[in-house]
Formats: sequence, structure tokens, C-alpha cells
Amino acid sequence: MYINCHTYYSLRYGTFSEEELLRLAIEFGQEALALTDINNTSACLNFVRLAKAGGVIRPVIGVDFRHNAQQLYVALAVNNAGFQEINDWLSEHSHAHKNIPDLAPSFKNVQVIYPYRQIQKLNKKHFEDYEYLGLDLDDLTYFHSSEWRIYTHKLVFLHPVTFRNKTDFNVHRLLRSIDNNILLSKLRFEQQALPSETFVADLENSLTNTGGENYIFLLENTKKLLDTCRVDFDFSPNRPHQNLQTYTQSLEEDMALLREKVNEGLKKRYDVVTEQISRRIEKELDTISQMSFVAFFLVNWDIIQYCKRMNYFHVGRGSGANSIVAYLLYITDVDPIELDLYFERFMNLFRTSPPDFDIDFSWRDREDVTRYIFERFGKKGQVALLATYNTFQHSGAVRELGKVFGLPKHEIDLLSEGTFVYEQLDATSQLILRYARRIHGMPNHLSVHSSGILISEKPMHYFSATDMPPKGFPTVQFDMIIAENVGLYKYDILAQRGLSKIKDSIEIIKQNQPNAPDFDIHDTKPFMKDPLINNKISQAQCIGCFYVESPAMRMLLKKLSVDNYLALVAASSIIRPGVSQSGMMREYILRHRDPERRKLAHPIMWDLMEETYGVMVYQEDVIKVAHEFAGLGVAEADVLRRGMSGKFRSTDEFRRVNMQFIENCRKMGHPEKIIHEVWNQIESFAGYAFAKGHSASYAIESYQCLFLKTYFPLEFMVAVLNNGGGFYRVETYIHEARIHGGEIISPQINLSSIETHIVGKKIYLGFQFLSGIEEAVISAILTERSQNGPFTSLNDFLDRVAIGIEQIDILLRIGAFDFTGINKRTLLWEAHYRLNKTPPKTLQQELFRTPPKHFNLPKLTSSQLEDVFDQIELLGYPLCDPFDLLLETPVQTHFVEDMPKNINQVITMYGYWVNHKRVKTSKGERMLFGTFLDQRGQWIDTVHFPPVAAKYPLRGRGIYQITGKVVDEFGFLSIEVIEIHHLAYIIDPRFAETSEKSNVQNKKLPSNITEPTRKIYSSSLG
Repeated sequence: MYINCHTYYSLRYGTFSEEELLRLAIEFGQEALALTDINNTSACLNFVRLAKAGGVIRPVIGVDFRHNAQQLYVALAVNNAGFQEINDWLSEHSHAHKNIPDLAPSFKNVQVIYPYRQIQKLNKKHFEDYEYLGLDLDDLTYFHSSEWRIYTHKLVFLHPVTFRNKTDFNVHRLLRSIDNNILLSKLRFEQQALPSETFVADLENSLTNTGGENYIFLLENTKKLLDTCRVDFDFSPNRPHQNLQTYTQSLEEDMALLREKVNEGLKKRYDVVTEQISRRIEKELDTISQMSFVAFFLVNWDIIQYCKRMNYFHVGRGSGANSIVAYLLYITDVDPIELDLYFERFMNLFRTSPPDFDIDFSWRDREDVTRYIFERFGKKGQVALLATYNTFQHSGAVRELGKVFGLPKHEIDLLSEGTFVYEQLDATSQLILRYARRIHGMPNHLSVHSSGILISEKPMHYFSATDMPPKGFPTVQFDMIIAENVGLYKYDILAQRGLSKIKDSIEIIKQNQPNAPDFDIHDTKPFMKDPLINNKISQAQCIGCFYVESPAMRMLLKKLSVDNYLALVAASSIIRPGVSQSGMMREYILRHRDPERRKLAHPIMWDLMEETYGVMVYQEDVIKVAHEFAGLGVAEADVLRRGMSGKFRSTDEFRRVNMQFIENCRKMGHPEKIIHEVWNQIESFAGYAFAKGHSASYAIESYQCLFLKTYFPLEFMVAVLNNGGGFYRVETYIHEARIHGGEIISPQINLSSIETHIVGKKIYLGFQFLSGIEEAVISAILTERSQNGPFTSLNDFLDRVAIGIEQIDILLRIGAFDFTGINKRTLLWEAHYRLNKTPPKTLQQELFRTPPKHFNLPKLTSSQLEDVFDQIELLGYPLCDPFDLLLETPVQTHFVEDMPKNINQVITMYGYWVNHKRVKTSKGERMLFGTFLDQRGQWIDTVHFPPVAAKYPLRGRGIYQITGKVVDEFGFLSIEVIEIHHLAYIIDPRFAETSEKSNVQNKKLPSNITEPTRKIYSSSLG
């Protein structure tokens, strides 16, 4: 009879899973068992689910309440209401970060067991009906003389179970050391469990022989206690979901409201309502009603309405875009009729897993959207964030254990990185690696799911205790898998920077071009027909535009000459691993470029997917093939589609549909070879391709970005900079702005803000890009400037802003005081004299300002090159062409524009490194794909096969001399590198020797370096 069992969700304490706990309980002949993790309920629901499925152990759940490692009491739930009471109590203290009190509250449906040592400490002599005194085997040796021996009816067997064996005990001690951040040798007795906390082989005999008295009655009392506890949750596949059941007051009102909002959207979305549209709406509404998801749609609609009121942009994507009801509610902007999207991909009666909408918001807006959801739907504690488990992985486990064993950092690094020969390690290092494997995969701490929010009908504490992480919203203690098992289906509220770029661009355009023509960024259909925008896509001129800017997408767009919406939708899915790795991406490109090759498509596949030349590109294509080619029902076909993912691949349901697919194909007379060929295509990619609606959502957002970049390129690039860039580094987007005519100006004390802003064509970089500048200093500058006007001189600035010499040094070196017309070296000396390294902490306004003392300084100068190297140090890139910083001027032979004339020829080019990607070949060898910019700002794409990658490794940022063969693959030109060399820069004149400095300073930068046609940006040198 065990009423105090721990799993490894007793974080950094327990040593095995809830599955293993149940296995051990069966092995030791238990009929009922209580899971009581320490201040945690993560495993409770899954423990009940597994126990019910096994049918051997009756599960009891509760919590072992402790202060650090000191056990205060164990609480067992009598019923579900009792579990909620326990969760309320635990959450109250978790949210407030308060210690658990020594005494339990007056529970109504909870049994409380105090350990004997705690009873002694409290000198507790009165026990309520729900309170018990727990004895362990060690307590029995002297309990016969205890004054509490008279409470016979209150005595129960409280023996903790934490380990399986001695190894587990060792793991426990290591975890406790990690938790307390101490050396193993410093771990105290009271910080750890006893090694005896295991299942006892002969429990009755142990109780009979302990202390000379028969304590067998403890087992009878414990059994009676366990018999009072009956907690149950429904985990059956057909159980009703536990989400909010009604949005209004009743199901009938909900359905009426949903129809009303659908009809409102119908008038706005469609000029002509066809019979097809009407049938589709009725079909979806019927399914939504049957599956009890009316409130689910209305809650999402409500969230979108709030966002419209707040002018927050959103994108509804994922399989939810397959729903015309979602389209009419403006949850998504993808027309499923136009794209022939199956609703069954999103929701059907056969589907056992929940549907969900993936709704993206701006990263600036998502927190407020989350706040709204909690306030709107969580007034009775019905809303919480989902949790995830951060587990010990090899590197982290090795590092933690290395600290526990007292290893020096360089030895920990060696073990963590795996750069060792195991046999050559000392005994301690080998021990660390062995125990790192033991704790690998164990939960280390709870974290917050990236996007999942639960909105339940019952209070969330009915299912779990909640934590209060730094985000400030209650978070359950289980993950999305457990949530789905019990019927809680998440709402996905995600954040992305792409939407912020769009929203910010529009605001910047209003400020910088107040007379610009009006446009509706949400009306994307005109964008899709715009030849200027489509030409940008076909030429892959998409830098800054969401996901289409990456090197892989640039390559694909050029190979396909993508110049329309549907082609961009297809490209969004073709780039996914399943399509590309199965060979279908290449086949799609071949058929796209060669109409004759399309004849290779099987007639049935061509009829089903003429739009994609008979090649499966989307997840929906699996449904099409299974439905039309194999004769499966659409809902069953979606089961097959879901079965492709690793999570469901082994399920009986998938195997049944798999067999039915083959059997149906045979009945329909398809040749055996074709059956298996089609099946192999399905199996090779379906788990990795995008849903078509998902790709369409991404394509719409890309068109919005492309519209802005085409007609308002400078404002758009400023928005990109202010939202953290994108796939590339900041300097790439500065280059792109300059290419489009922008004049880039370093941060200025009177003209710059925290973020970058634009006036006309002048782009003032924000203070946020200055390395080492403090937020408090920026805030003080902007506040003072706003209240009392621009600064007139350095002395005026120092009189008005409290600043240290290190901070003013940054501002002077970047040229923030260039407006004074005084050389910055002179200003630096003046600042040093004024501040003397001890600036006042605060400044008081003076009634009569006395002029600062004047110092006679020698005439100081600084060269243009010194300014450039200051920019490199403080911004990370210079505001000049990096090619002008080369030690030796390159003998240029070719530019990107020369590549078409030199196909299959070996040429030499010079390129500034942008990025590179490492990949492994089928033989496990390393090769590289590189991205560079030539001297005219055009993109160079390189391929480095394994021998070249090994012989000529890339050394990061800088300029390279690239020699290789020009290769044309489907119209996309790249360089197959033969050799590549990193070129040297000139010496930084600030640190050069006198003779070198003289030579370097005499180097003049070209007078035309500000021309927008030049590539004018760089990064740290070398």
C-alpha cells in the first residue's frame, strides 16, 4: 500500500516515469497506487490514463507538499473536486511564489497525511476526519514509545517510493546537487531522500518484525484510505471535448449567431453566391455542429473582432484555411473554393484529433491578444497557457554534471562538444557521461508552449495546478499531448515579425509620404495581378519579404520563374523536405519547364492534380489520391494523410486504412505496379508537405510584403530593420535600402530615435543598433530632447544629460555630434576634460548656466577610414563599400551580370560573404552552399562540394576571391567553386604603427561611395 510515489516530474528529485511506476506497482502486486509528485501535477492525468488502459492498478492522485526537500504533508484527492482543491492550493502558492504552510487548509474532498516527523515538529494532537498520521518503516523502530501511538485509527503507512535501485539513488543525489547548484560532496543529508525509498519486497513481514510489534494494521488503514479515493477522467476516443461548450447562453443561440456571422461574411466575400458555395457552407456548419465546435469557431471569431478593433494584423493559416466558414468569419483570408481545398483536411467526423486554427499576430501585439483572451474568457479560471517540458539533453546534462563533480570549464567543454575518445578519459569523466545518459530526456523544468492557450468549460484547476511564469499568465503543468488526451484542445496564438513589418510599413508611409495614394493592404487580389510585383517574384527580388527571401526560395523562384499567386502557393509547399527529398520537387520543376514531360504523369494523377502537373505537392493531394484513385471516403482519406506523420504511423487505424487503400485500388483495376508507385509517393512526403491552405496563407502575406517593397521600398526596409530584419543580418537590409535610393545616416543625437526612421530618402539608423549603448542613456536623451528641444553643442548636451565617459565616447565616435562641425577627436578630449570619469548621477537645472572652462587643445583630426573602423566596432558594419577596405584592390574580371555569357566556363569573381549553409551528402560528407554579394550588389550563389569544402573552409565575414564554373540549373545560375580565398583588409589606422598609419590614412575612399547602386555595407573585419 503506497500512498507517496514520485516520478521524475518531481523535478530534479524523482528518477523514473509514470509508466515505469505503474510497471513496478504491478510487479510488486499492488492493486491501488497513489501518485504524489512533489509540488507538481504534471504526471497525474497521464498516470490515470495509463492505469485505466492497463486495467490492473486503480490510480489515486495527489501532491506531496514540501518546502524544498522537507516533507510537510501528502494530499490525496478523494474525487475530482478534491483534485481541484489540491490544485487550487498548490497554484495559490506557486503564483505568489510563497512557501507552502506547515498545515494543510480545511479541505472538503481531500485526505491529508502528515509524516510523523512533521507531527512531532508541530506537536499536532488533534486530527480532523480527513487528517492522518503517516509512518515509514524507519519510524516504527521507536514509535511504540511515542505519545502518538494512541491514534491507532489515524495511523497509515507512508513509505515514499522514489527509486528502483542503487543507481537511481545515485542519479537522485546528482539531480539534487544540480537543483541546489552545489558540488556533490556538499550535498547535505536533509537535501536528499533516503536510499530506502523503494518498493519493499515483503512488506507485511517487514511491518510485523519492525520494533517488535505487529504493525500490519497500518496496511488495513492505508487500504481503507485508498478506497475513499476515486478520481476519474474520460480518455476514450469518442469522449466529448472539454473546451468551452457555449459562447452565448446556449447551443441554439451559438448556432444562430454563427449563421448570422457567416451570412454577413458571405455578402462581403463573394459578389456571386453559387450553389457550390451554398452547399459547402451547409456541409461545414453541419459538421461543426455535430462535432460540438460551434463555440470553438465563435471564440476564434471573437478574438479576430478584438484585433480588428485594435488594428492588429493577423494571418489565419494551417489547415483551418480549408474552411469556408473560417474564411467568412475572417479568421483566414484564403478562399477554399478558389483553391479547391477539402474541409475534411481540417475537420471531419472520423478525425479523433482536434482541429485548430494557427493564428499569427505581430510579435508586438500577441501579448495583448493573450491578455484579452484571459480577461474575456478566463474570469472563472477557465483559461491557461499550455506547458512544455524542458528535458535534459546531452550537452546540458554533461555541463550540469560536470559542475556537480567540480570539473574545470575546459574539460566540461570537451565532454559537452563530444571531441574526445572515451577510452582515454579519466574515471570521473566517464562517470559523468554514463550518468548523462541516465538523465537524458528527463524533465528538467517546465516551460511555456510557444503558442497554445486552453479555454475550458470547467475551471482549469479541475485538470491541473498552474504556475505563473514571467509571461504573467497561468500555465498548466502538462503538455499538448496530455491536453488532447483529456479533451482540451488548444487555441494557437502565434507571433511573427512579418506582420509587424507590414503594419509598421503602413504607419511609416503615412508619416513619410502623407500624400501617397490610399490602398487596402488586405485586398490582395489586385497585388496578385500586378506585373511589377510578379516580375519581382520571378526575378527573386524578395529580400525582406517574409519567407520568400531565403536563398533556397530565391533559387526555387528562379527555377520555376514564378510569376503568379498559384505558382507561389505551390513553391511554398515544394520547398518542404518531404517534397524535395522524395524527388518530386525536381520532377515538378521538370514538368513545369517542359510540357512534353508532363505526358509522363499517370492519367489519373494528371486528372486529379493538373494544376501541379500530376505531382503531389500538398497534403490535400494525399486526400485527393486516396479518395479518387483508391475510392476511400474523404474523411477516411484524411485519416490516411494524418497517418503519414511519425506520431500516428504505427496506429491500428492507419494500418487499417493503408490496407483498405491497396485493396480498393485492386478492386478498381489499377495495375499492381502503379498501386505501389502511388503509395510510395504518398508515403514519401505526406507527413512533411504543407497543407495547401497553409501555403496559400503564406503566399498572401508574401504578396502584401512585395506590394510594399515594390511601391514603398524605403519605408518597407525601415520597417524590416525595426523588426529585427529577417533571414539575413541587419547590414543586408541596409544594403537593400541603399540599392533602392536610400541615404543611410549613422545615429544622430538630434535626429535619431531608438528605432530607425526615415525623412524623405534619408534613413537615420536607430540608437538600438549601437553596440554598448545603455537603454537608460537613450531614454534620458530622448526625454530631454522632447522636453527642452534639440541640443546645440556638446557642452549643452553634457549640461542637460547625466552620462558617463564610456557612453559619450560611443556617441562621439559614431558621429552623433557631427552637426557641431567640430572634429570628433577634439570633442572626445573636451568630454574627458568635462566629465573626468566621474559624471554626476543626476543633473539639476541651473538658474544661470555658467559657461564651461575653455581648454586650449592642439588641432586634432580623424580620417575617413578611422570613422569607418569606428562604425565597424559600434554598428557591426561600416557605412562604406567593404570592397574599398581591401588591402589590395581586386583585379576584377567578372560580375554577376557576366555569368549568363560564361555558362560552363571557369571564371573568377569577388564576393562579400552573406551566409552559408552546411549540409551532409548521402555519404555523410560535408558540403556547403554559399551566398555572397558582388561589387555591384548582385547575389552570387555558390556550391562547395566536399573536397572543396574541406580544402577551402569559409572563414565567416569578409570578401572572398571565388574561382569556379558557372552552372545553369533550370535557369538558376550558380558557381561550382574550385577554389576560394579570404582576402585581407587594410590595417585599422587607429591601432597601426606610425609608418603604417600614415600609409593607411593616405588611402582615400572613393568619392561616390554614397551612390545607391553600390554595395555599401560590411560587418566586422575578417
